[in-house]
Amino acid sequence: MVFRDMWQSAGKYVPRVDQLMKVAPAIIEMGCFARVETNGGGFEQVNLLFGENPNNAVRQWTKPFHEAGIQTHMLDRALNGLRMSPVPADVRKLFYKVKKAQGTDITRTFCGLNDIRNIAPSIEYAKAAGMISQCALSITHSPIHTVEYYVDMAKQLIELGADEICIKDMAGIGRPVSLGKIVAGIKAIKDIPVQYHSHAGPGFNMASILEVCEAGCDYVDVGMEPLSWGTGHADVISVQAMLKDAGFQVPEINMEAYMKVRSLVQEFMDDFLGLYISPKNRLMNSLLIGPGLPGGMMGSLMADLETNLESINKYKAKRNMKFMTQDELLIKLFNEVAYVWPRVGYPPLVTPFSQYVKNLALMNVMQMEKGKERWGMIADDIWDMLLGKAGKLPGELAPEIIEKAEKEGRKFFTGNPQDNYPDALDKFRLLMKDKGWDMGQDDEELFEYAMHPAQYEAYKSGKAKQDFLEDVEKRRMEKKAGTAPTEPQTLTIDVNGTAYRVTVAYGDVQPEAAQPAAAAPVGEGKDVASPLEGKFFLTKTAQETPLKVGDKVNEGDVLCYVEAMKTYNAIRAEFGGTVTAICFNAGDSVSEDDVLMKIG
Repeated sequence: MVFRDMWQSAGKYVPRVDQLMKVAPAIIEMGCFARVETNGGGFEQVNLLFGENPNNAVRQWTKPFHEAGIQTHMLDRALNGLRMSPVPADVRKLFYKVKKAQGTDITRTFCGLNDIRNIAPSIEYAKAAGMISQCALSITHSPIHTVEYYVDMAKQLIELGADEICIKDMAGIGRPVSLGKIVAGIKAIKDIPVQYHSHAGPGFNMASILEVCEAGCDYVDVGMEPLSWGTGHADVISVQAMLKDAGFQVPEINMEAYMKVRSLVQEFMDDFLGLYISPKNRLMNSLLIGPGLPGGMMGSLMADLETNLESINKYKAKRNMKFMTQDELLIKLFNEVAYVWPRVGYPPLVTPFSQYVKNLALMNVMQMEKGKERWGMIADDIWDMLLGKAGKLPGELAPEIIEKAEKEGRKFFTGNPQDNYPDALDKFRLLMKDKGWDMGQDDEELFEYAMHPAQYEAYKSGKAKQDFLEDVEKRRMEKKAGTAPTEPQTLTIDVNGTAYRVTVAYGDVQPEAAQPAAAAPVGEGKDVASPLEGKFFLTKTAQETPLKVGDKVNEGDVLCYVEAMKTYNAIRAEFGGTVTAICFNAGDSVSEDDVLMKIG
């Protein structure tokens, strides 16, 4: 059962640890699961965003399944570990020791580029830690990604020592017959356990499940109502009935327990998780066949589109242009993904590269809707993919991308991607010592800080929990009142060349209760405006030194970052000078055109 992925495929968050512990006994009582996906991928970052300790969550969540004899498995992004950007080798190595100590049995390792070099160390680290190393083939559909391509990839992974192979059909666009041939090809190499993971959205996956099982697949990932189908997974009841009819021996489902789990999932949605789930994510959509975007990403995408649509329509409102609808934006995005994908070398559309392709396409759409050029804004992490720093792209880059890279003086890389990211644990040990933070049981707190530095600092300071609770309350109020904002909004306005921060209240405000807008100059000099909405950070990693007022900067220097859609977008100086004001704190939400800094 893919309980973690069910939630990620539906929306932005997963249940809190108290909710996880409430549902675990009922999942066990269902009696049909050999394995349960308990953590990995975005799970631990979500805990940090809640203001929860993810190490405590993993230990508590895996314990009841172990006691019941059910294996636990997690998702691992190879070079990227548990995050969207590459991880130093010593942090990757510690990762497996920590997760094994916390109770995770199986690590499902995938590289978003299917680069064997990125997966190979994970096999070694997992086995050294006593974990089962399951290696994934990231399935997509292109002229490059053939049956032979995937069977050869599996052969290489088996030769490197992989214990199992996962067919990771993250967008559900694998064609059923081809998937069956891939499984048969793997079984012809070695009778190794094969697990199939797929999403329902495009409509192929029930046929695909039957095909892979006929070819010898051993485990099938399933979800359950009310989070199955749509951008999620096939429902356990339907899969069991289909396989029974086909003559397979499958475990029985305790339906009383099934209804308990279903009721608890709905309870969690009614609590707060449903505030982050778009109703459209519950629908099947054959339009997903074209862009091939993965189900695990569609949940957060629909939430992100609300912000992106607002940004586009703000621009249109200023110019008396016709507003765009969310459906229009979605179609434009899908069309742009289809345009962008082959031009950036056909990276399999799986985390983080699905987000990179989607973000690049969305940025192109937003820039073009605002009268600007395509490819105008490419985040540094996306450049790393294009330049080969994250691994070898399956296809060739379009001439227009190569030309842009050369024009900006960017260098292509053909070596081992891990060489770009030197060991970092010693630096994090010193930082934790200076802050008086405990390394944690089995060095798990050290690991968490090194894996998610910005989110961990926000968790430790209490800012993460405060921001999360405020956002939940805001969404509850907006849902109750309709779509209009119900809380005061902080904006930046320009008066004769000077920027001011003001608070604007909405709704019926009594004159005697209204407070004068707080207006204060934020510094002298030229504005550095945010090109998009997101969260403000002065640094992306602990290795960077944050700017401060009084620092000198040159044209082209990185000033800060705006984190949006899971990527850190570098904001570079368009002119040199001295930083005279920094207008936001780390983790603050910023809107497009907000003044981030002043340079005099």
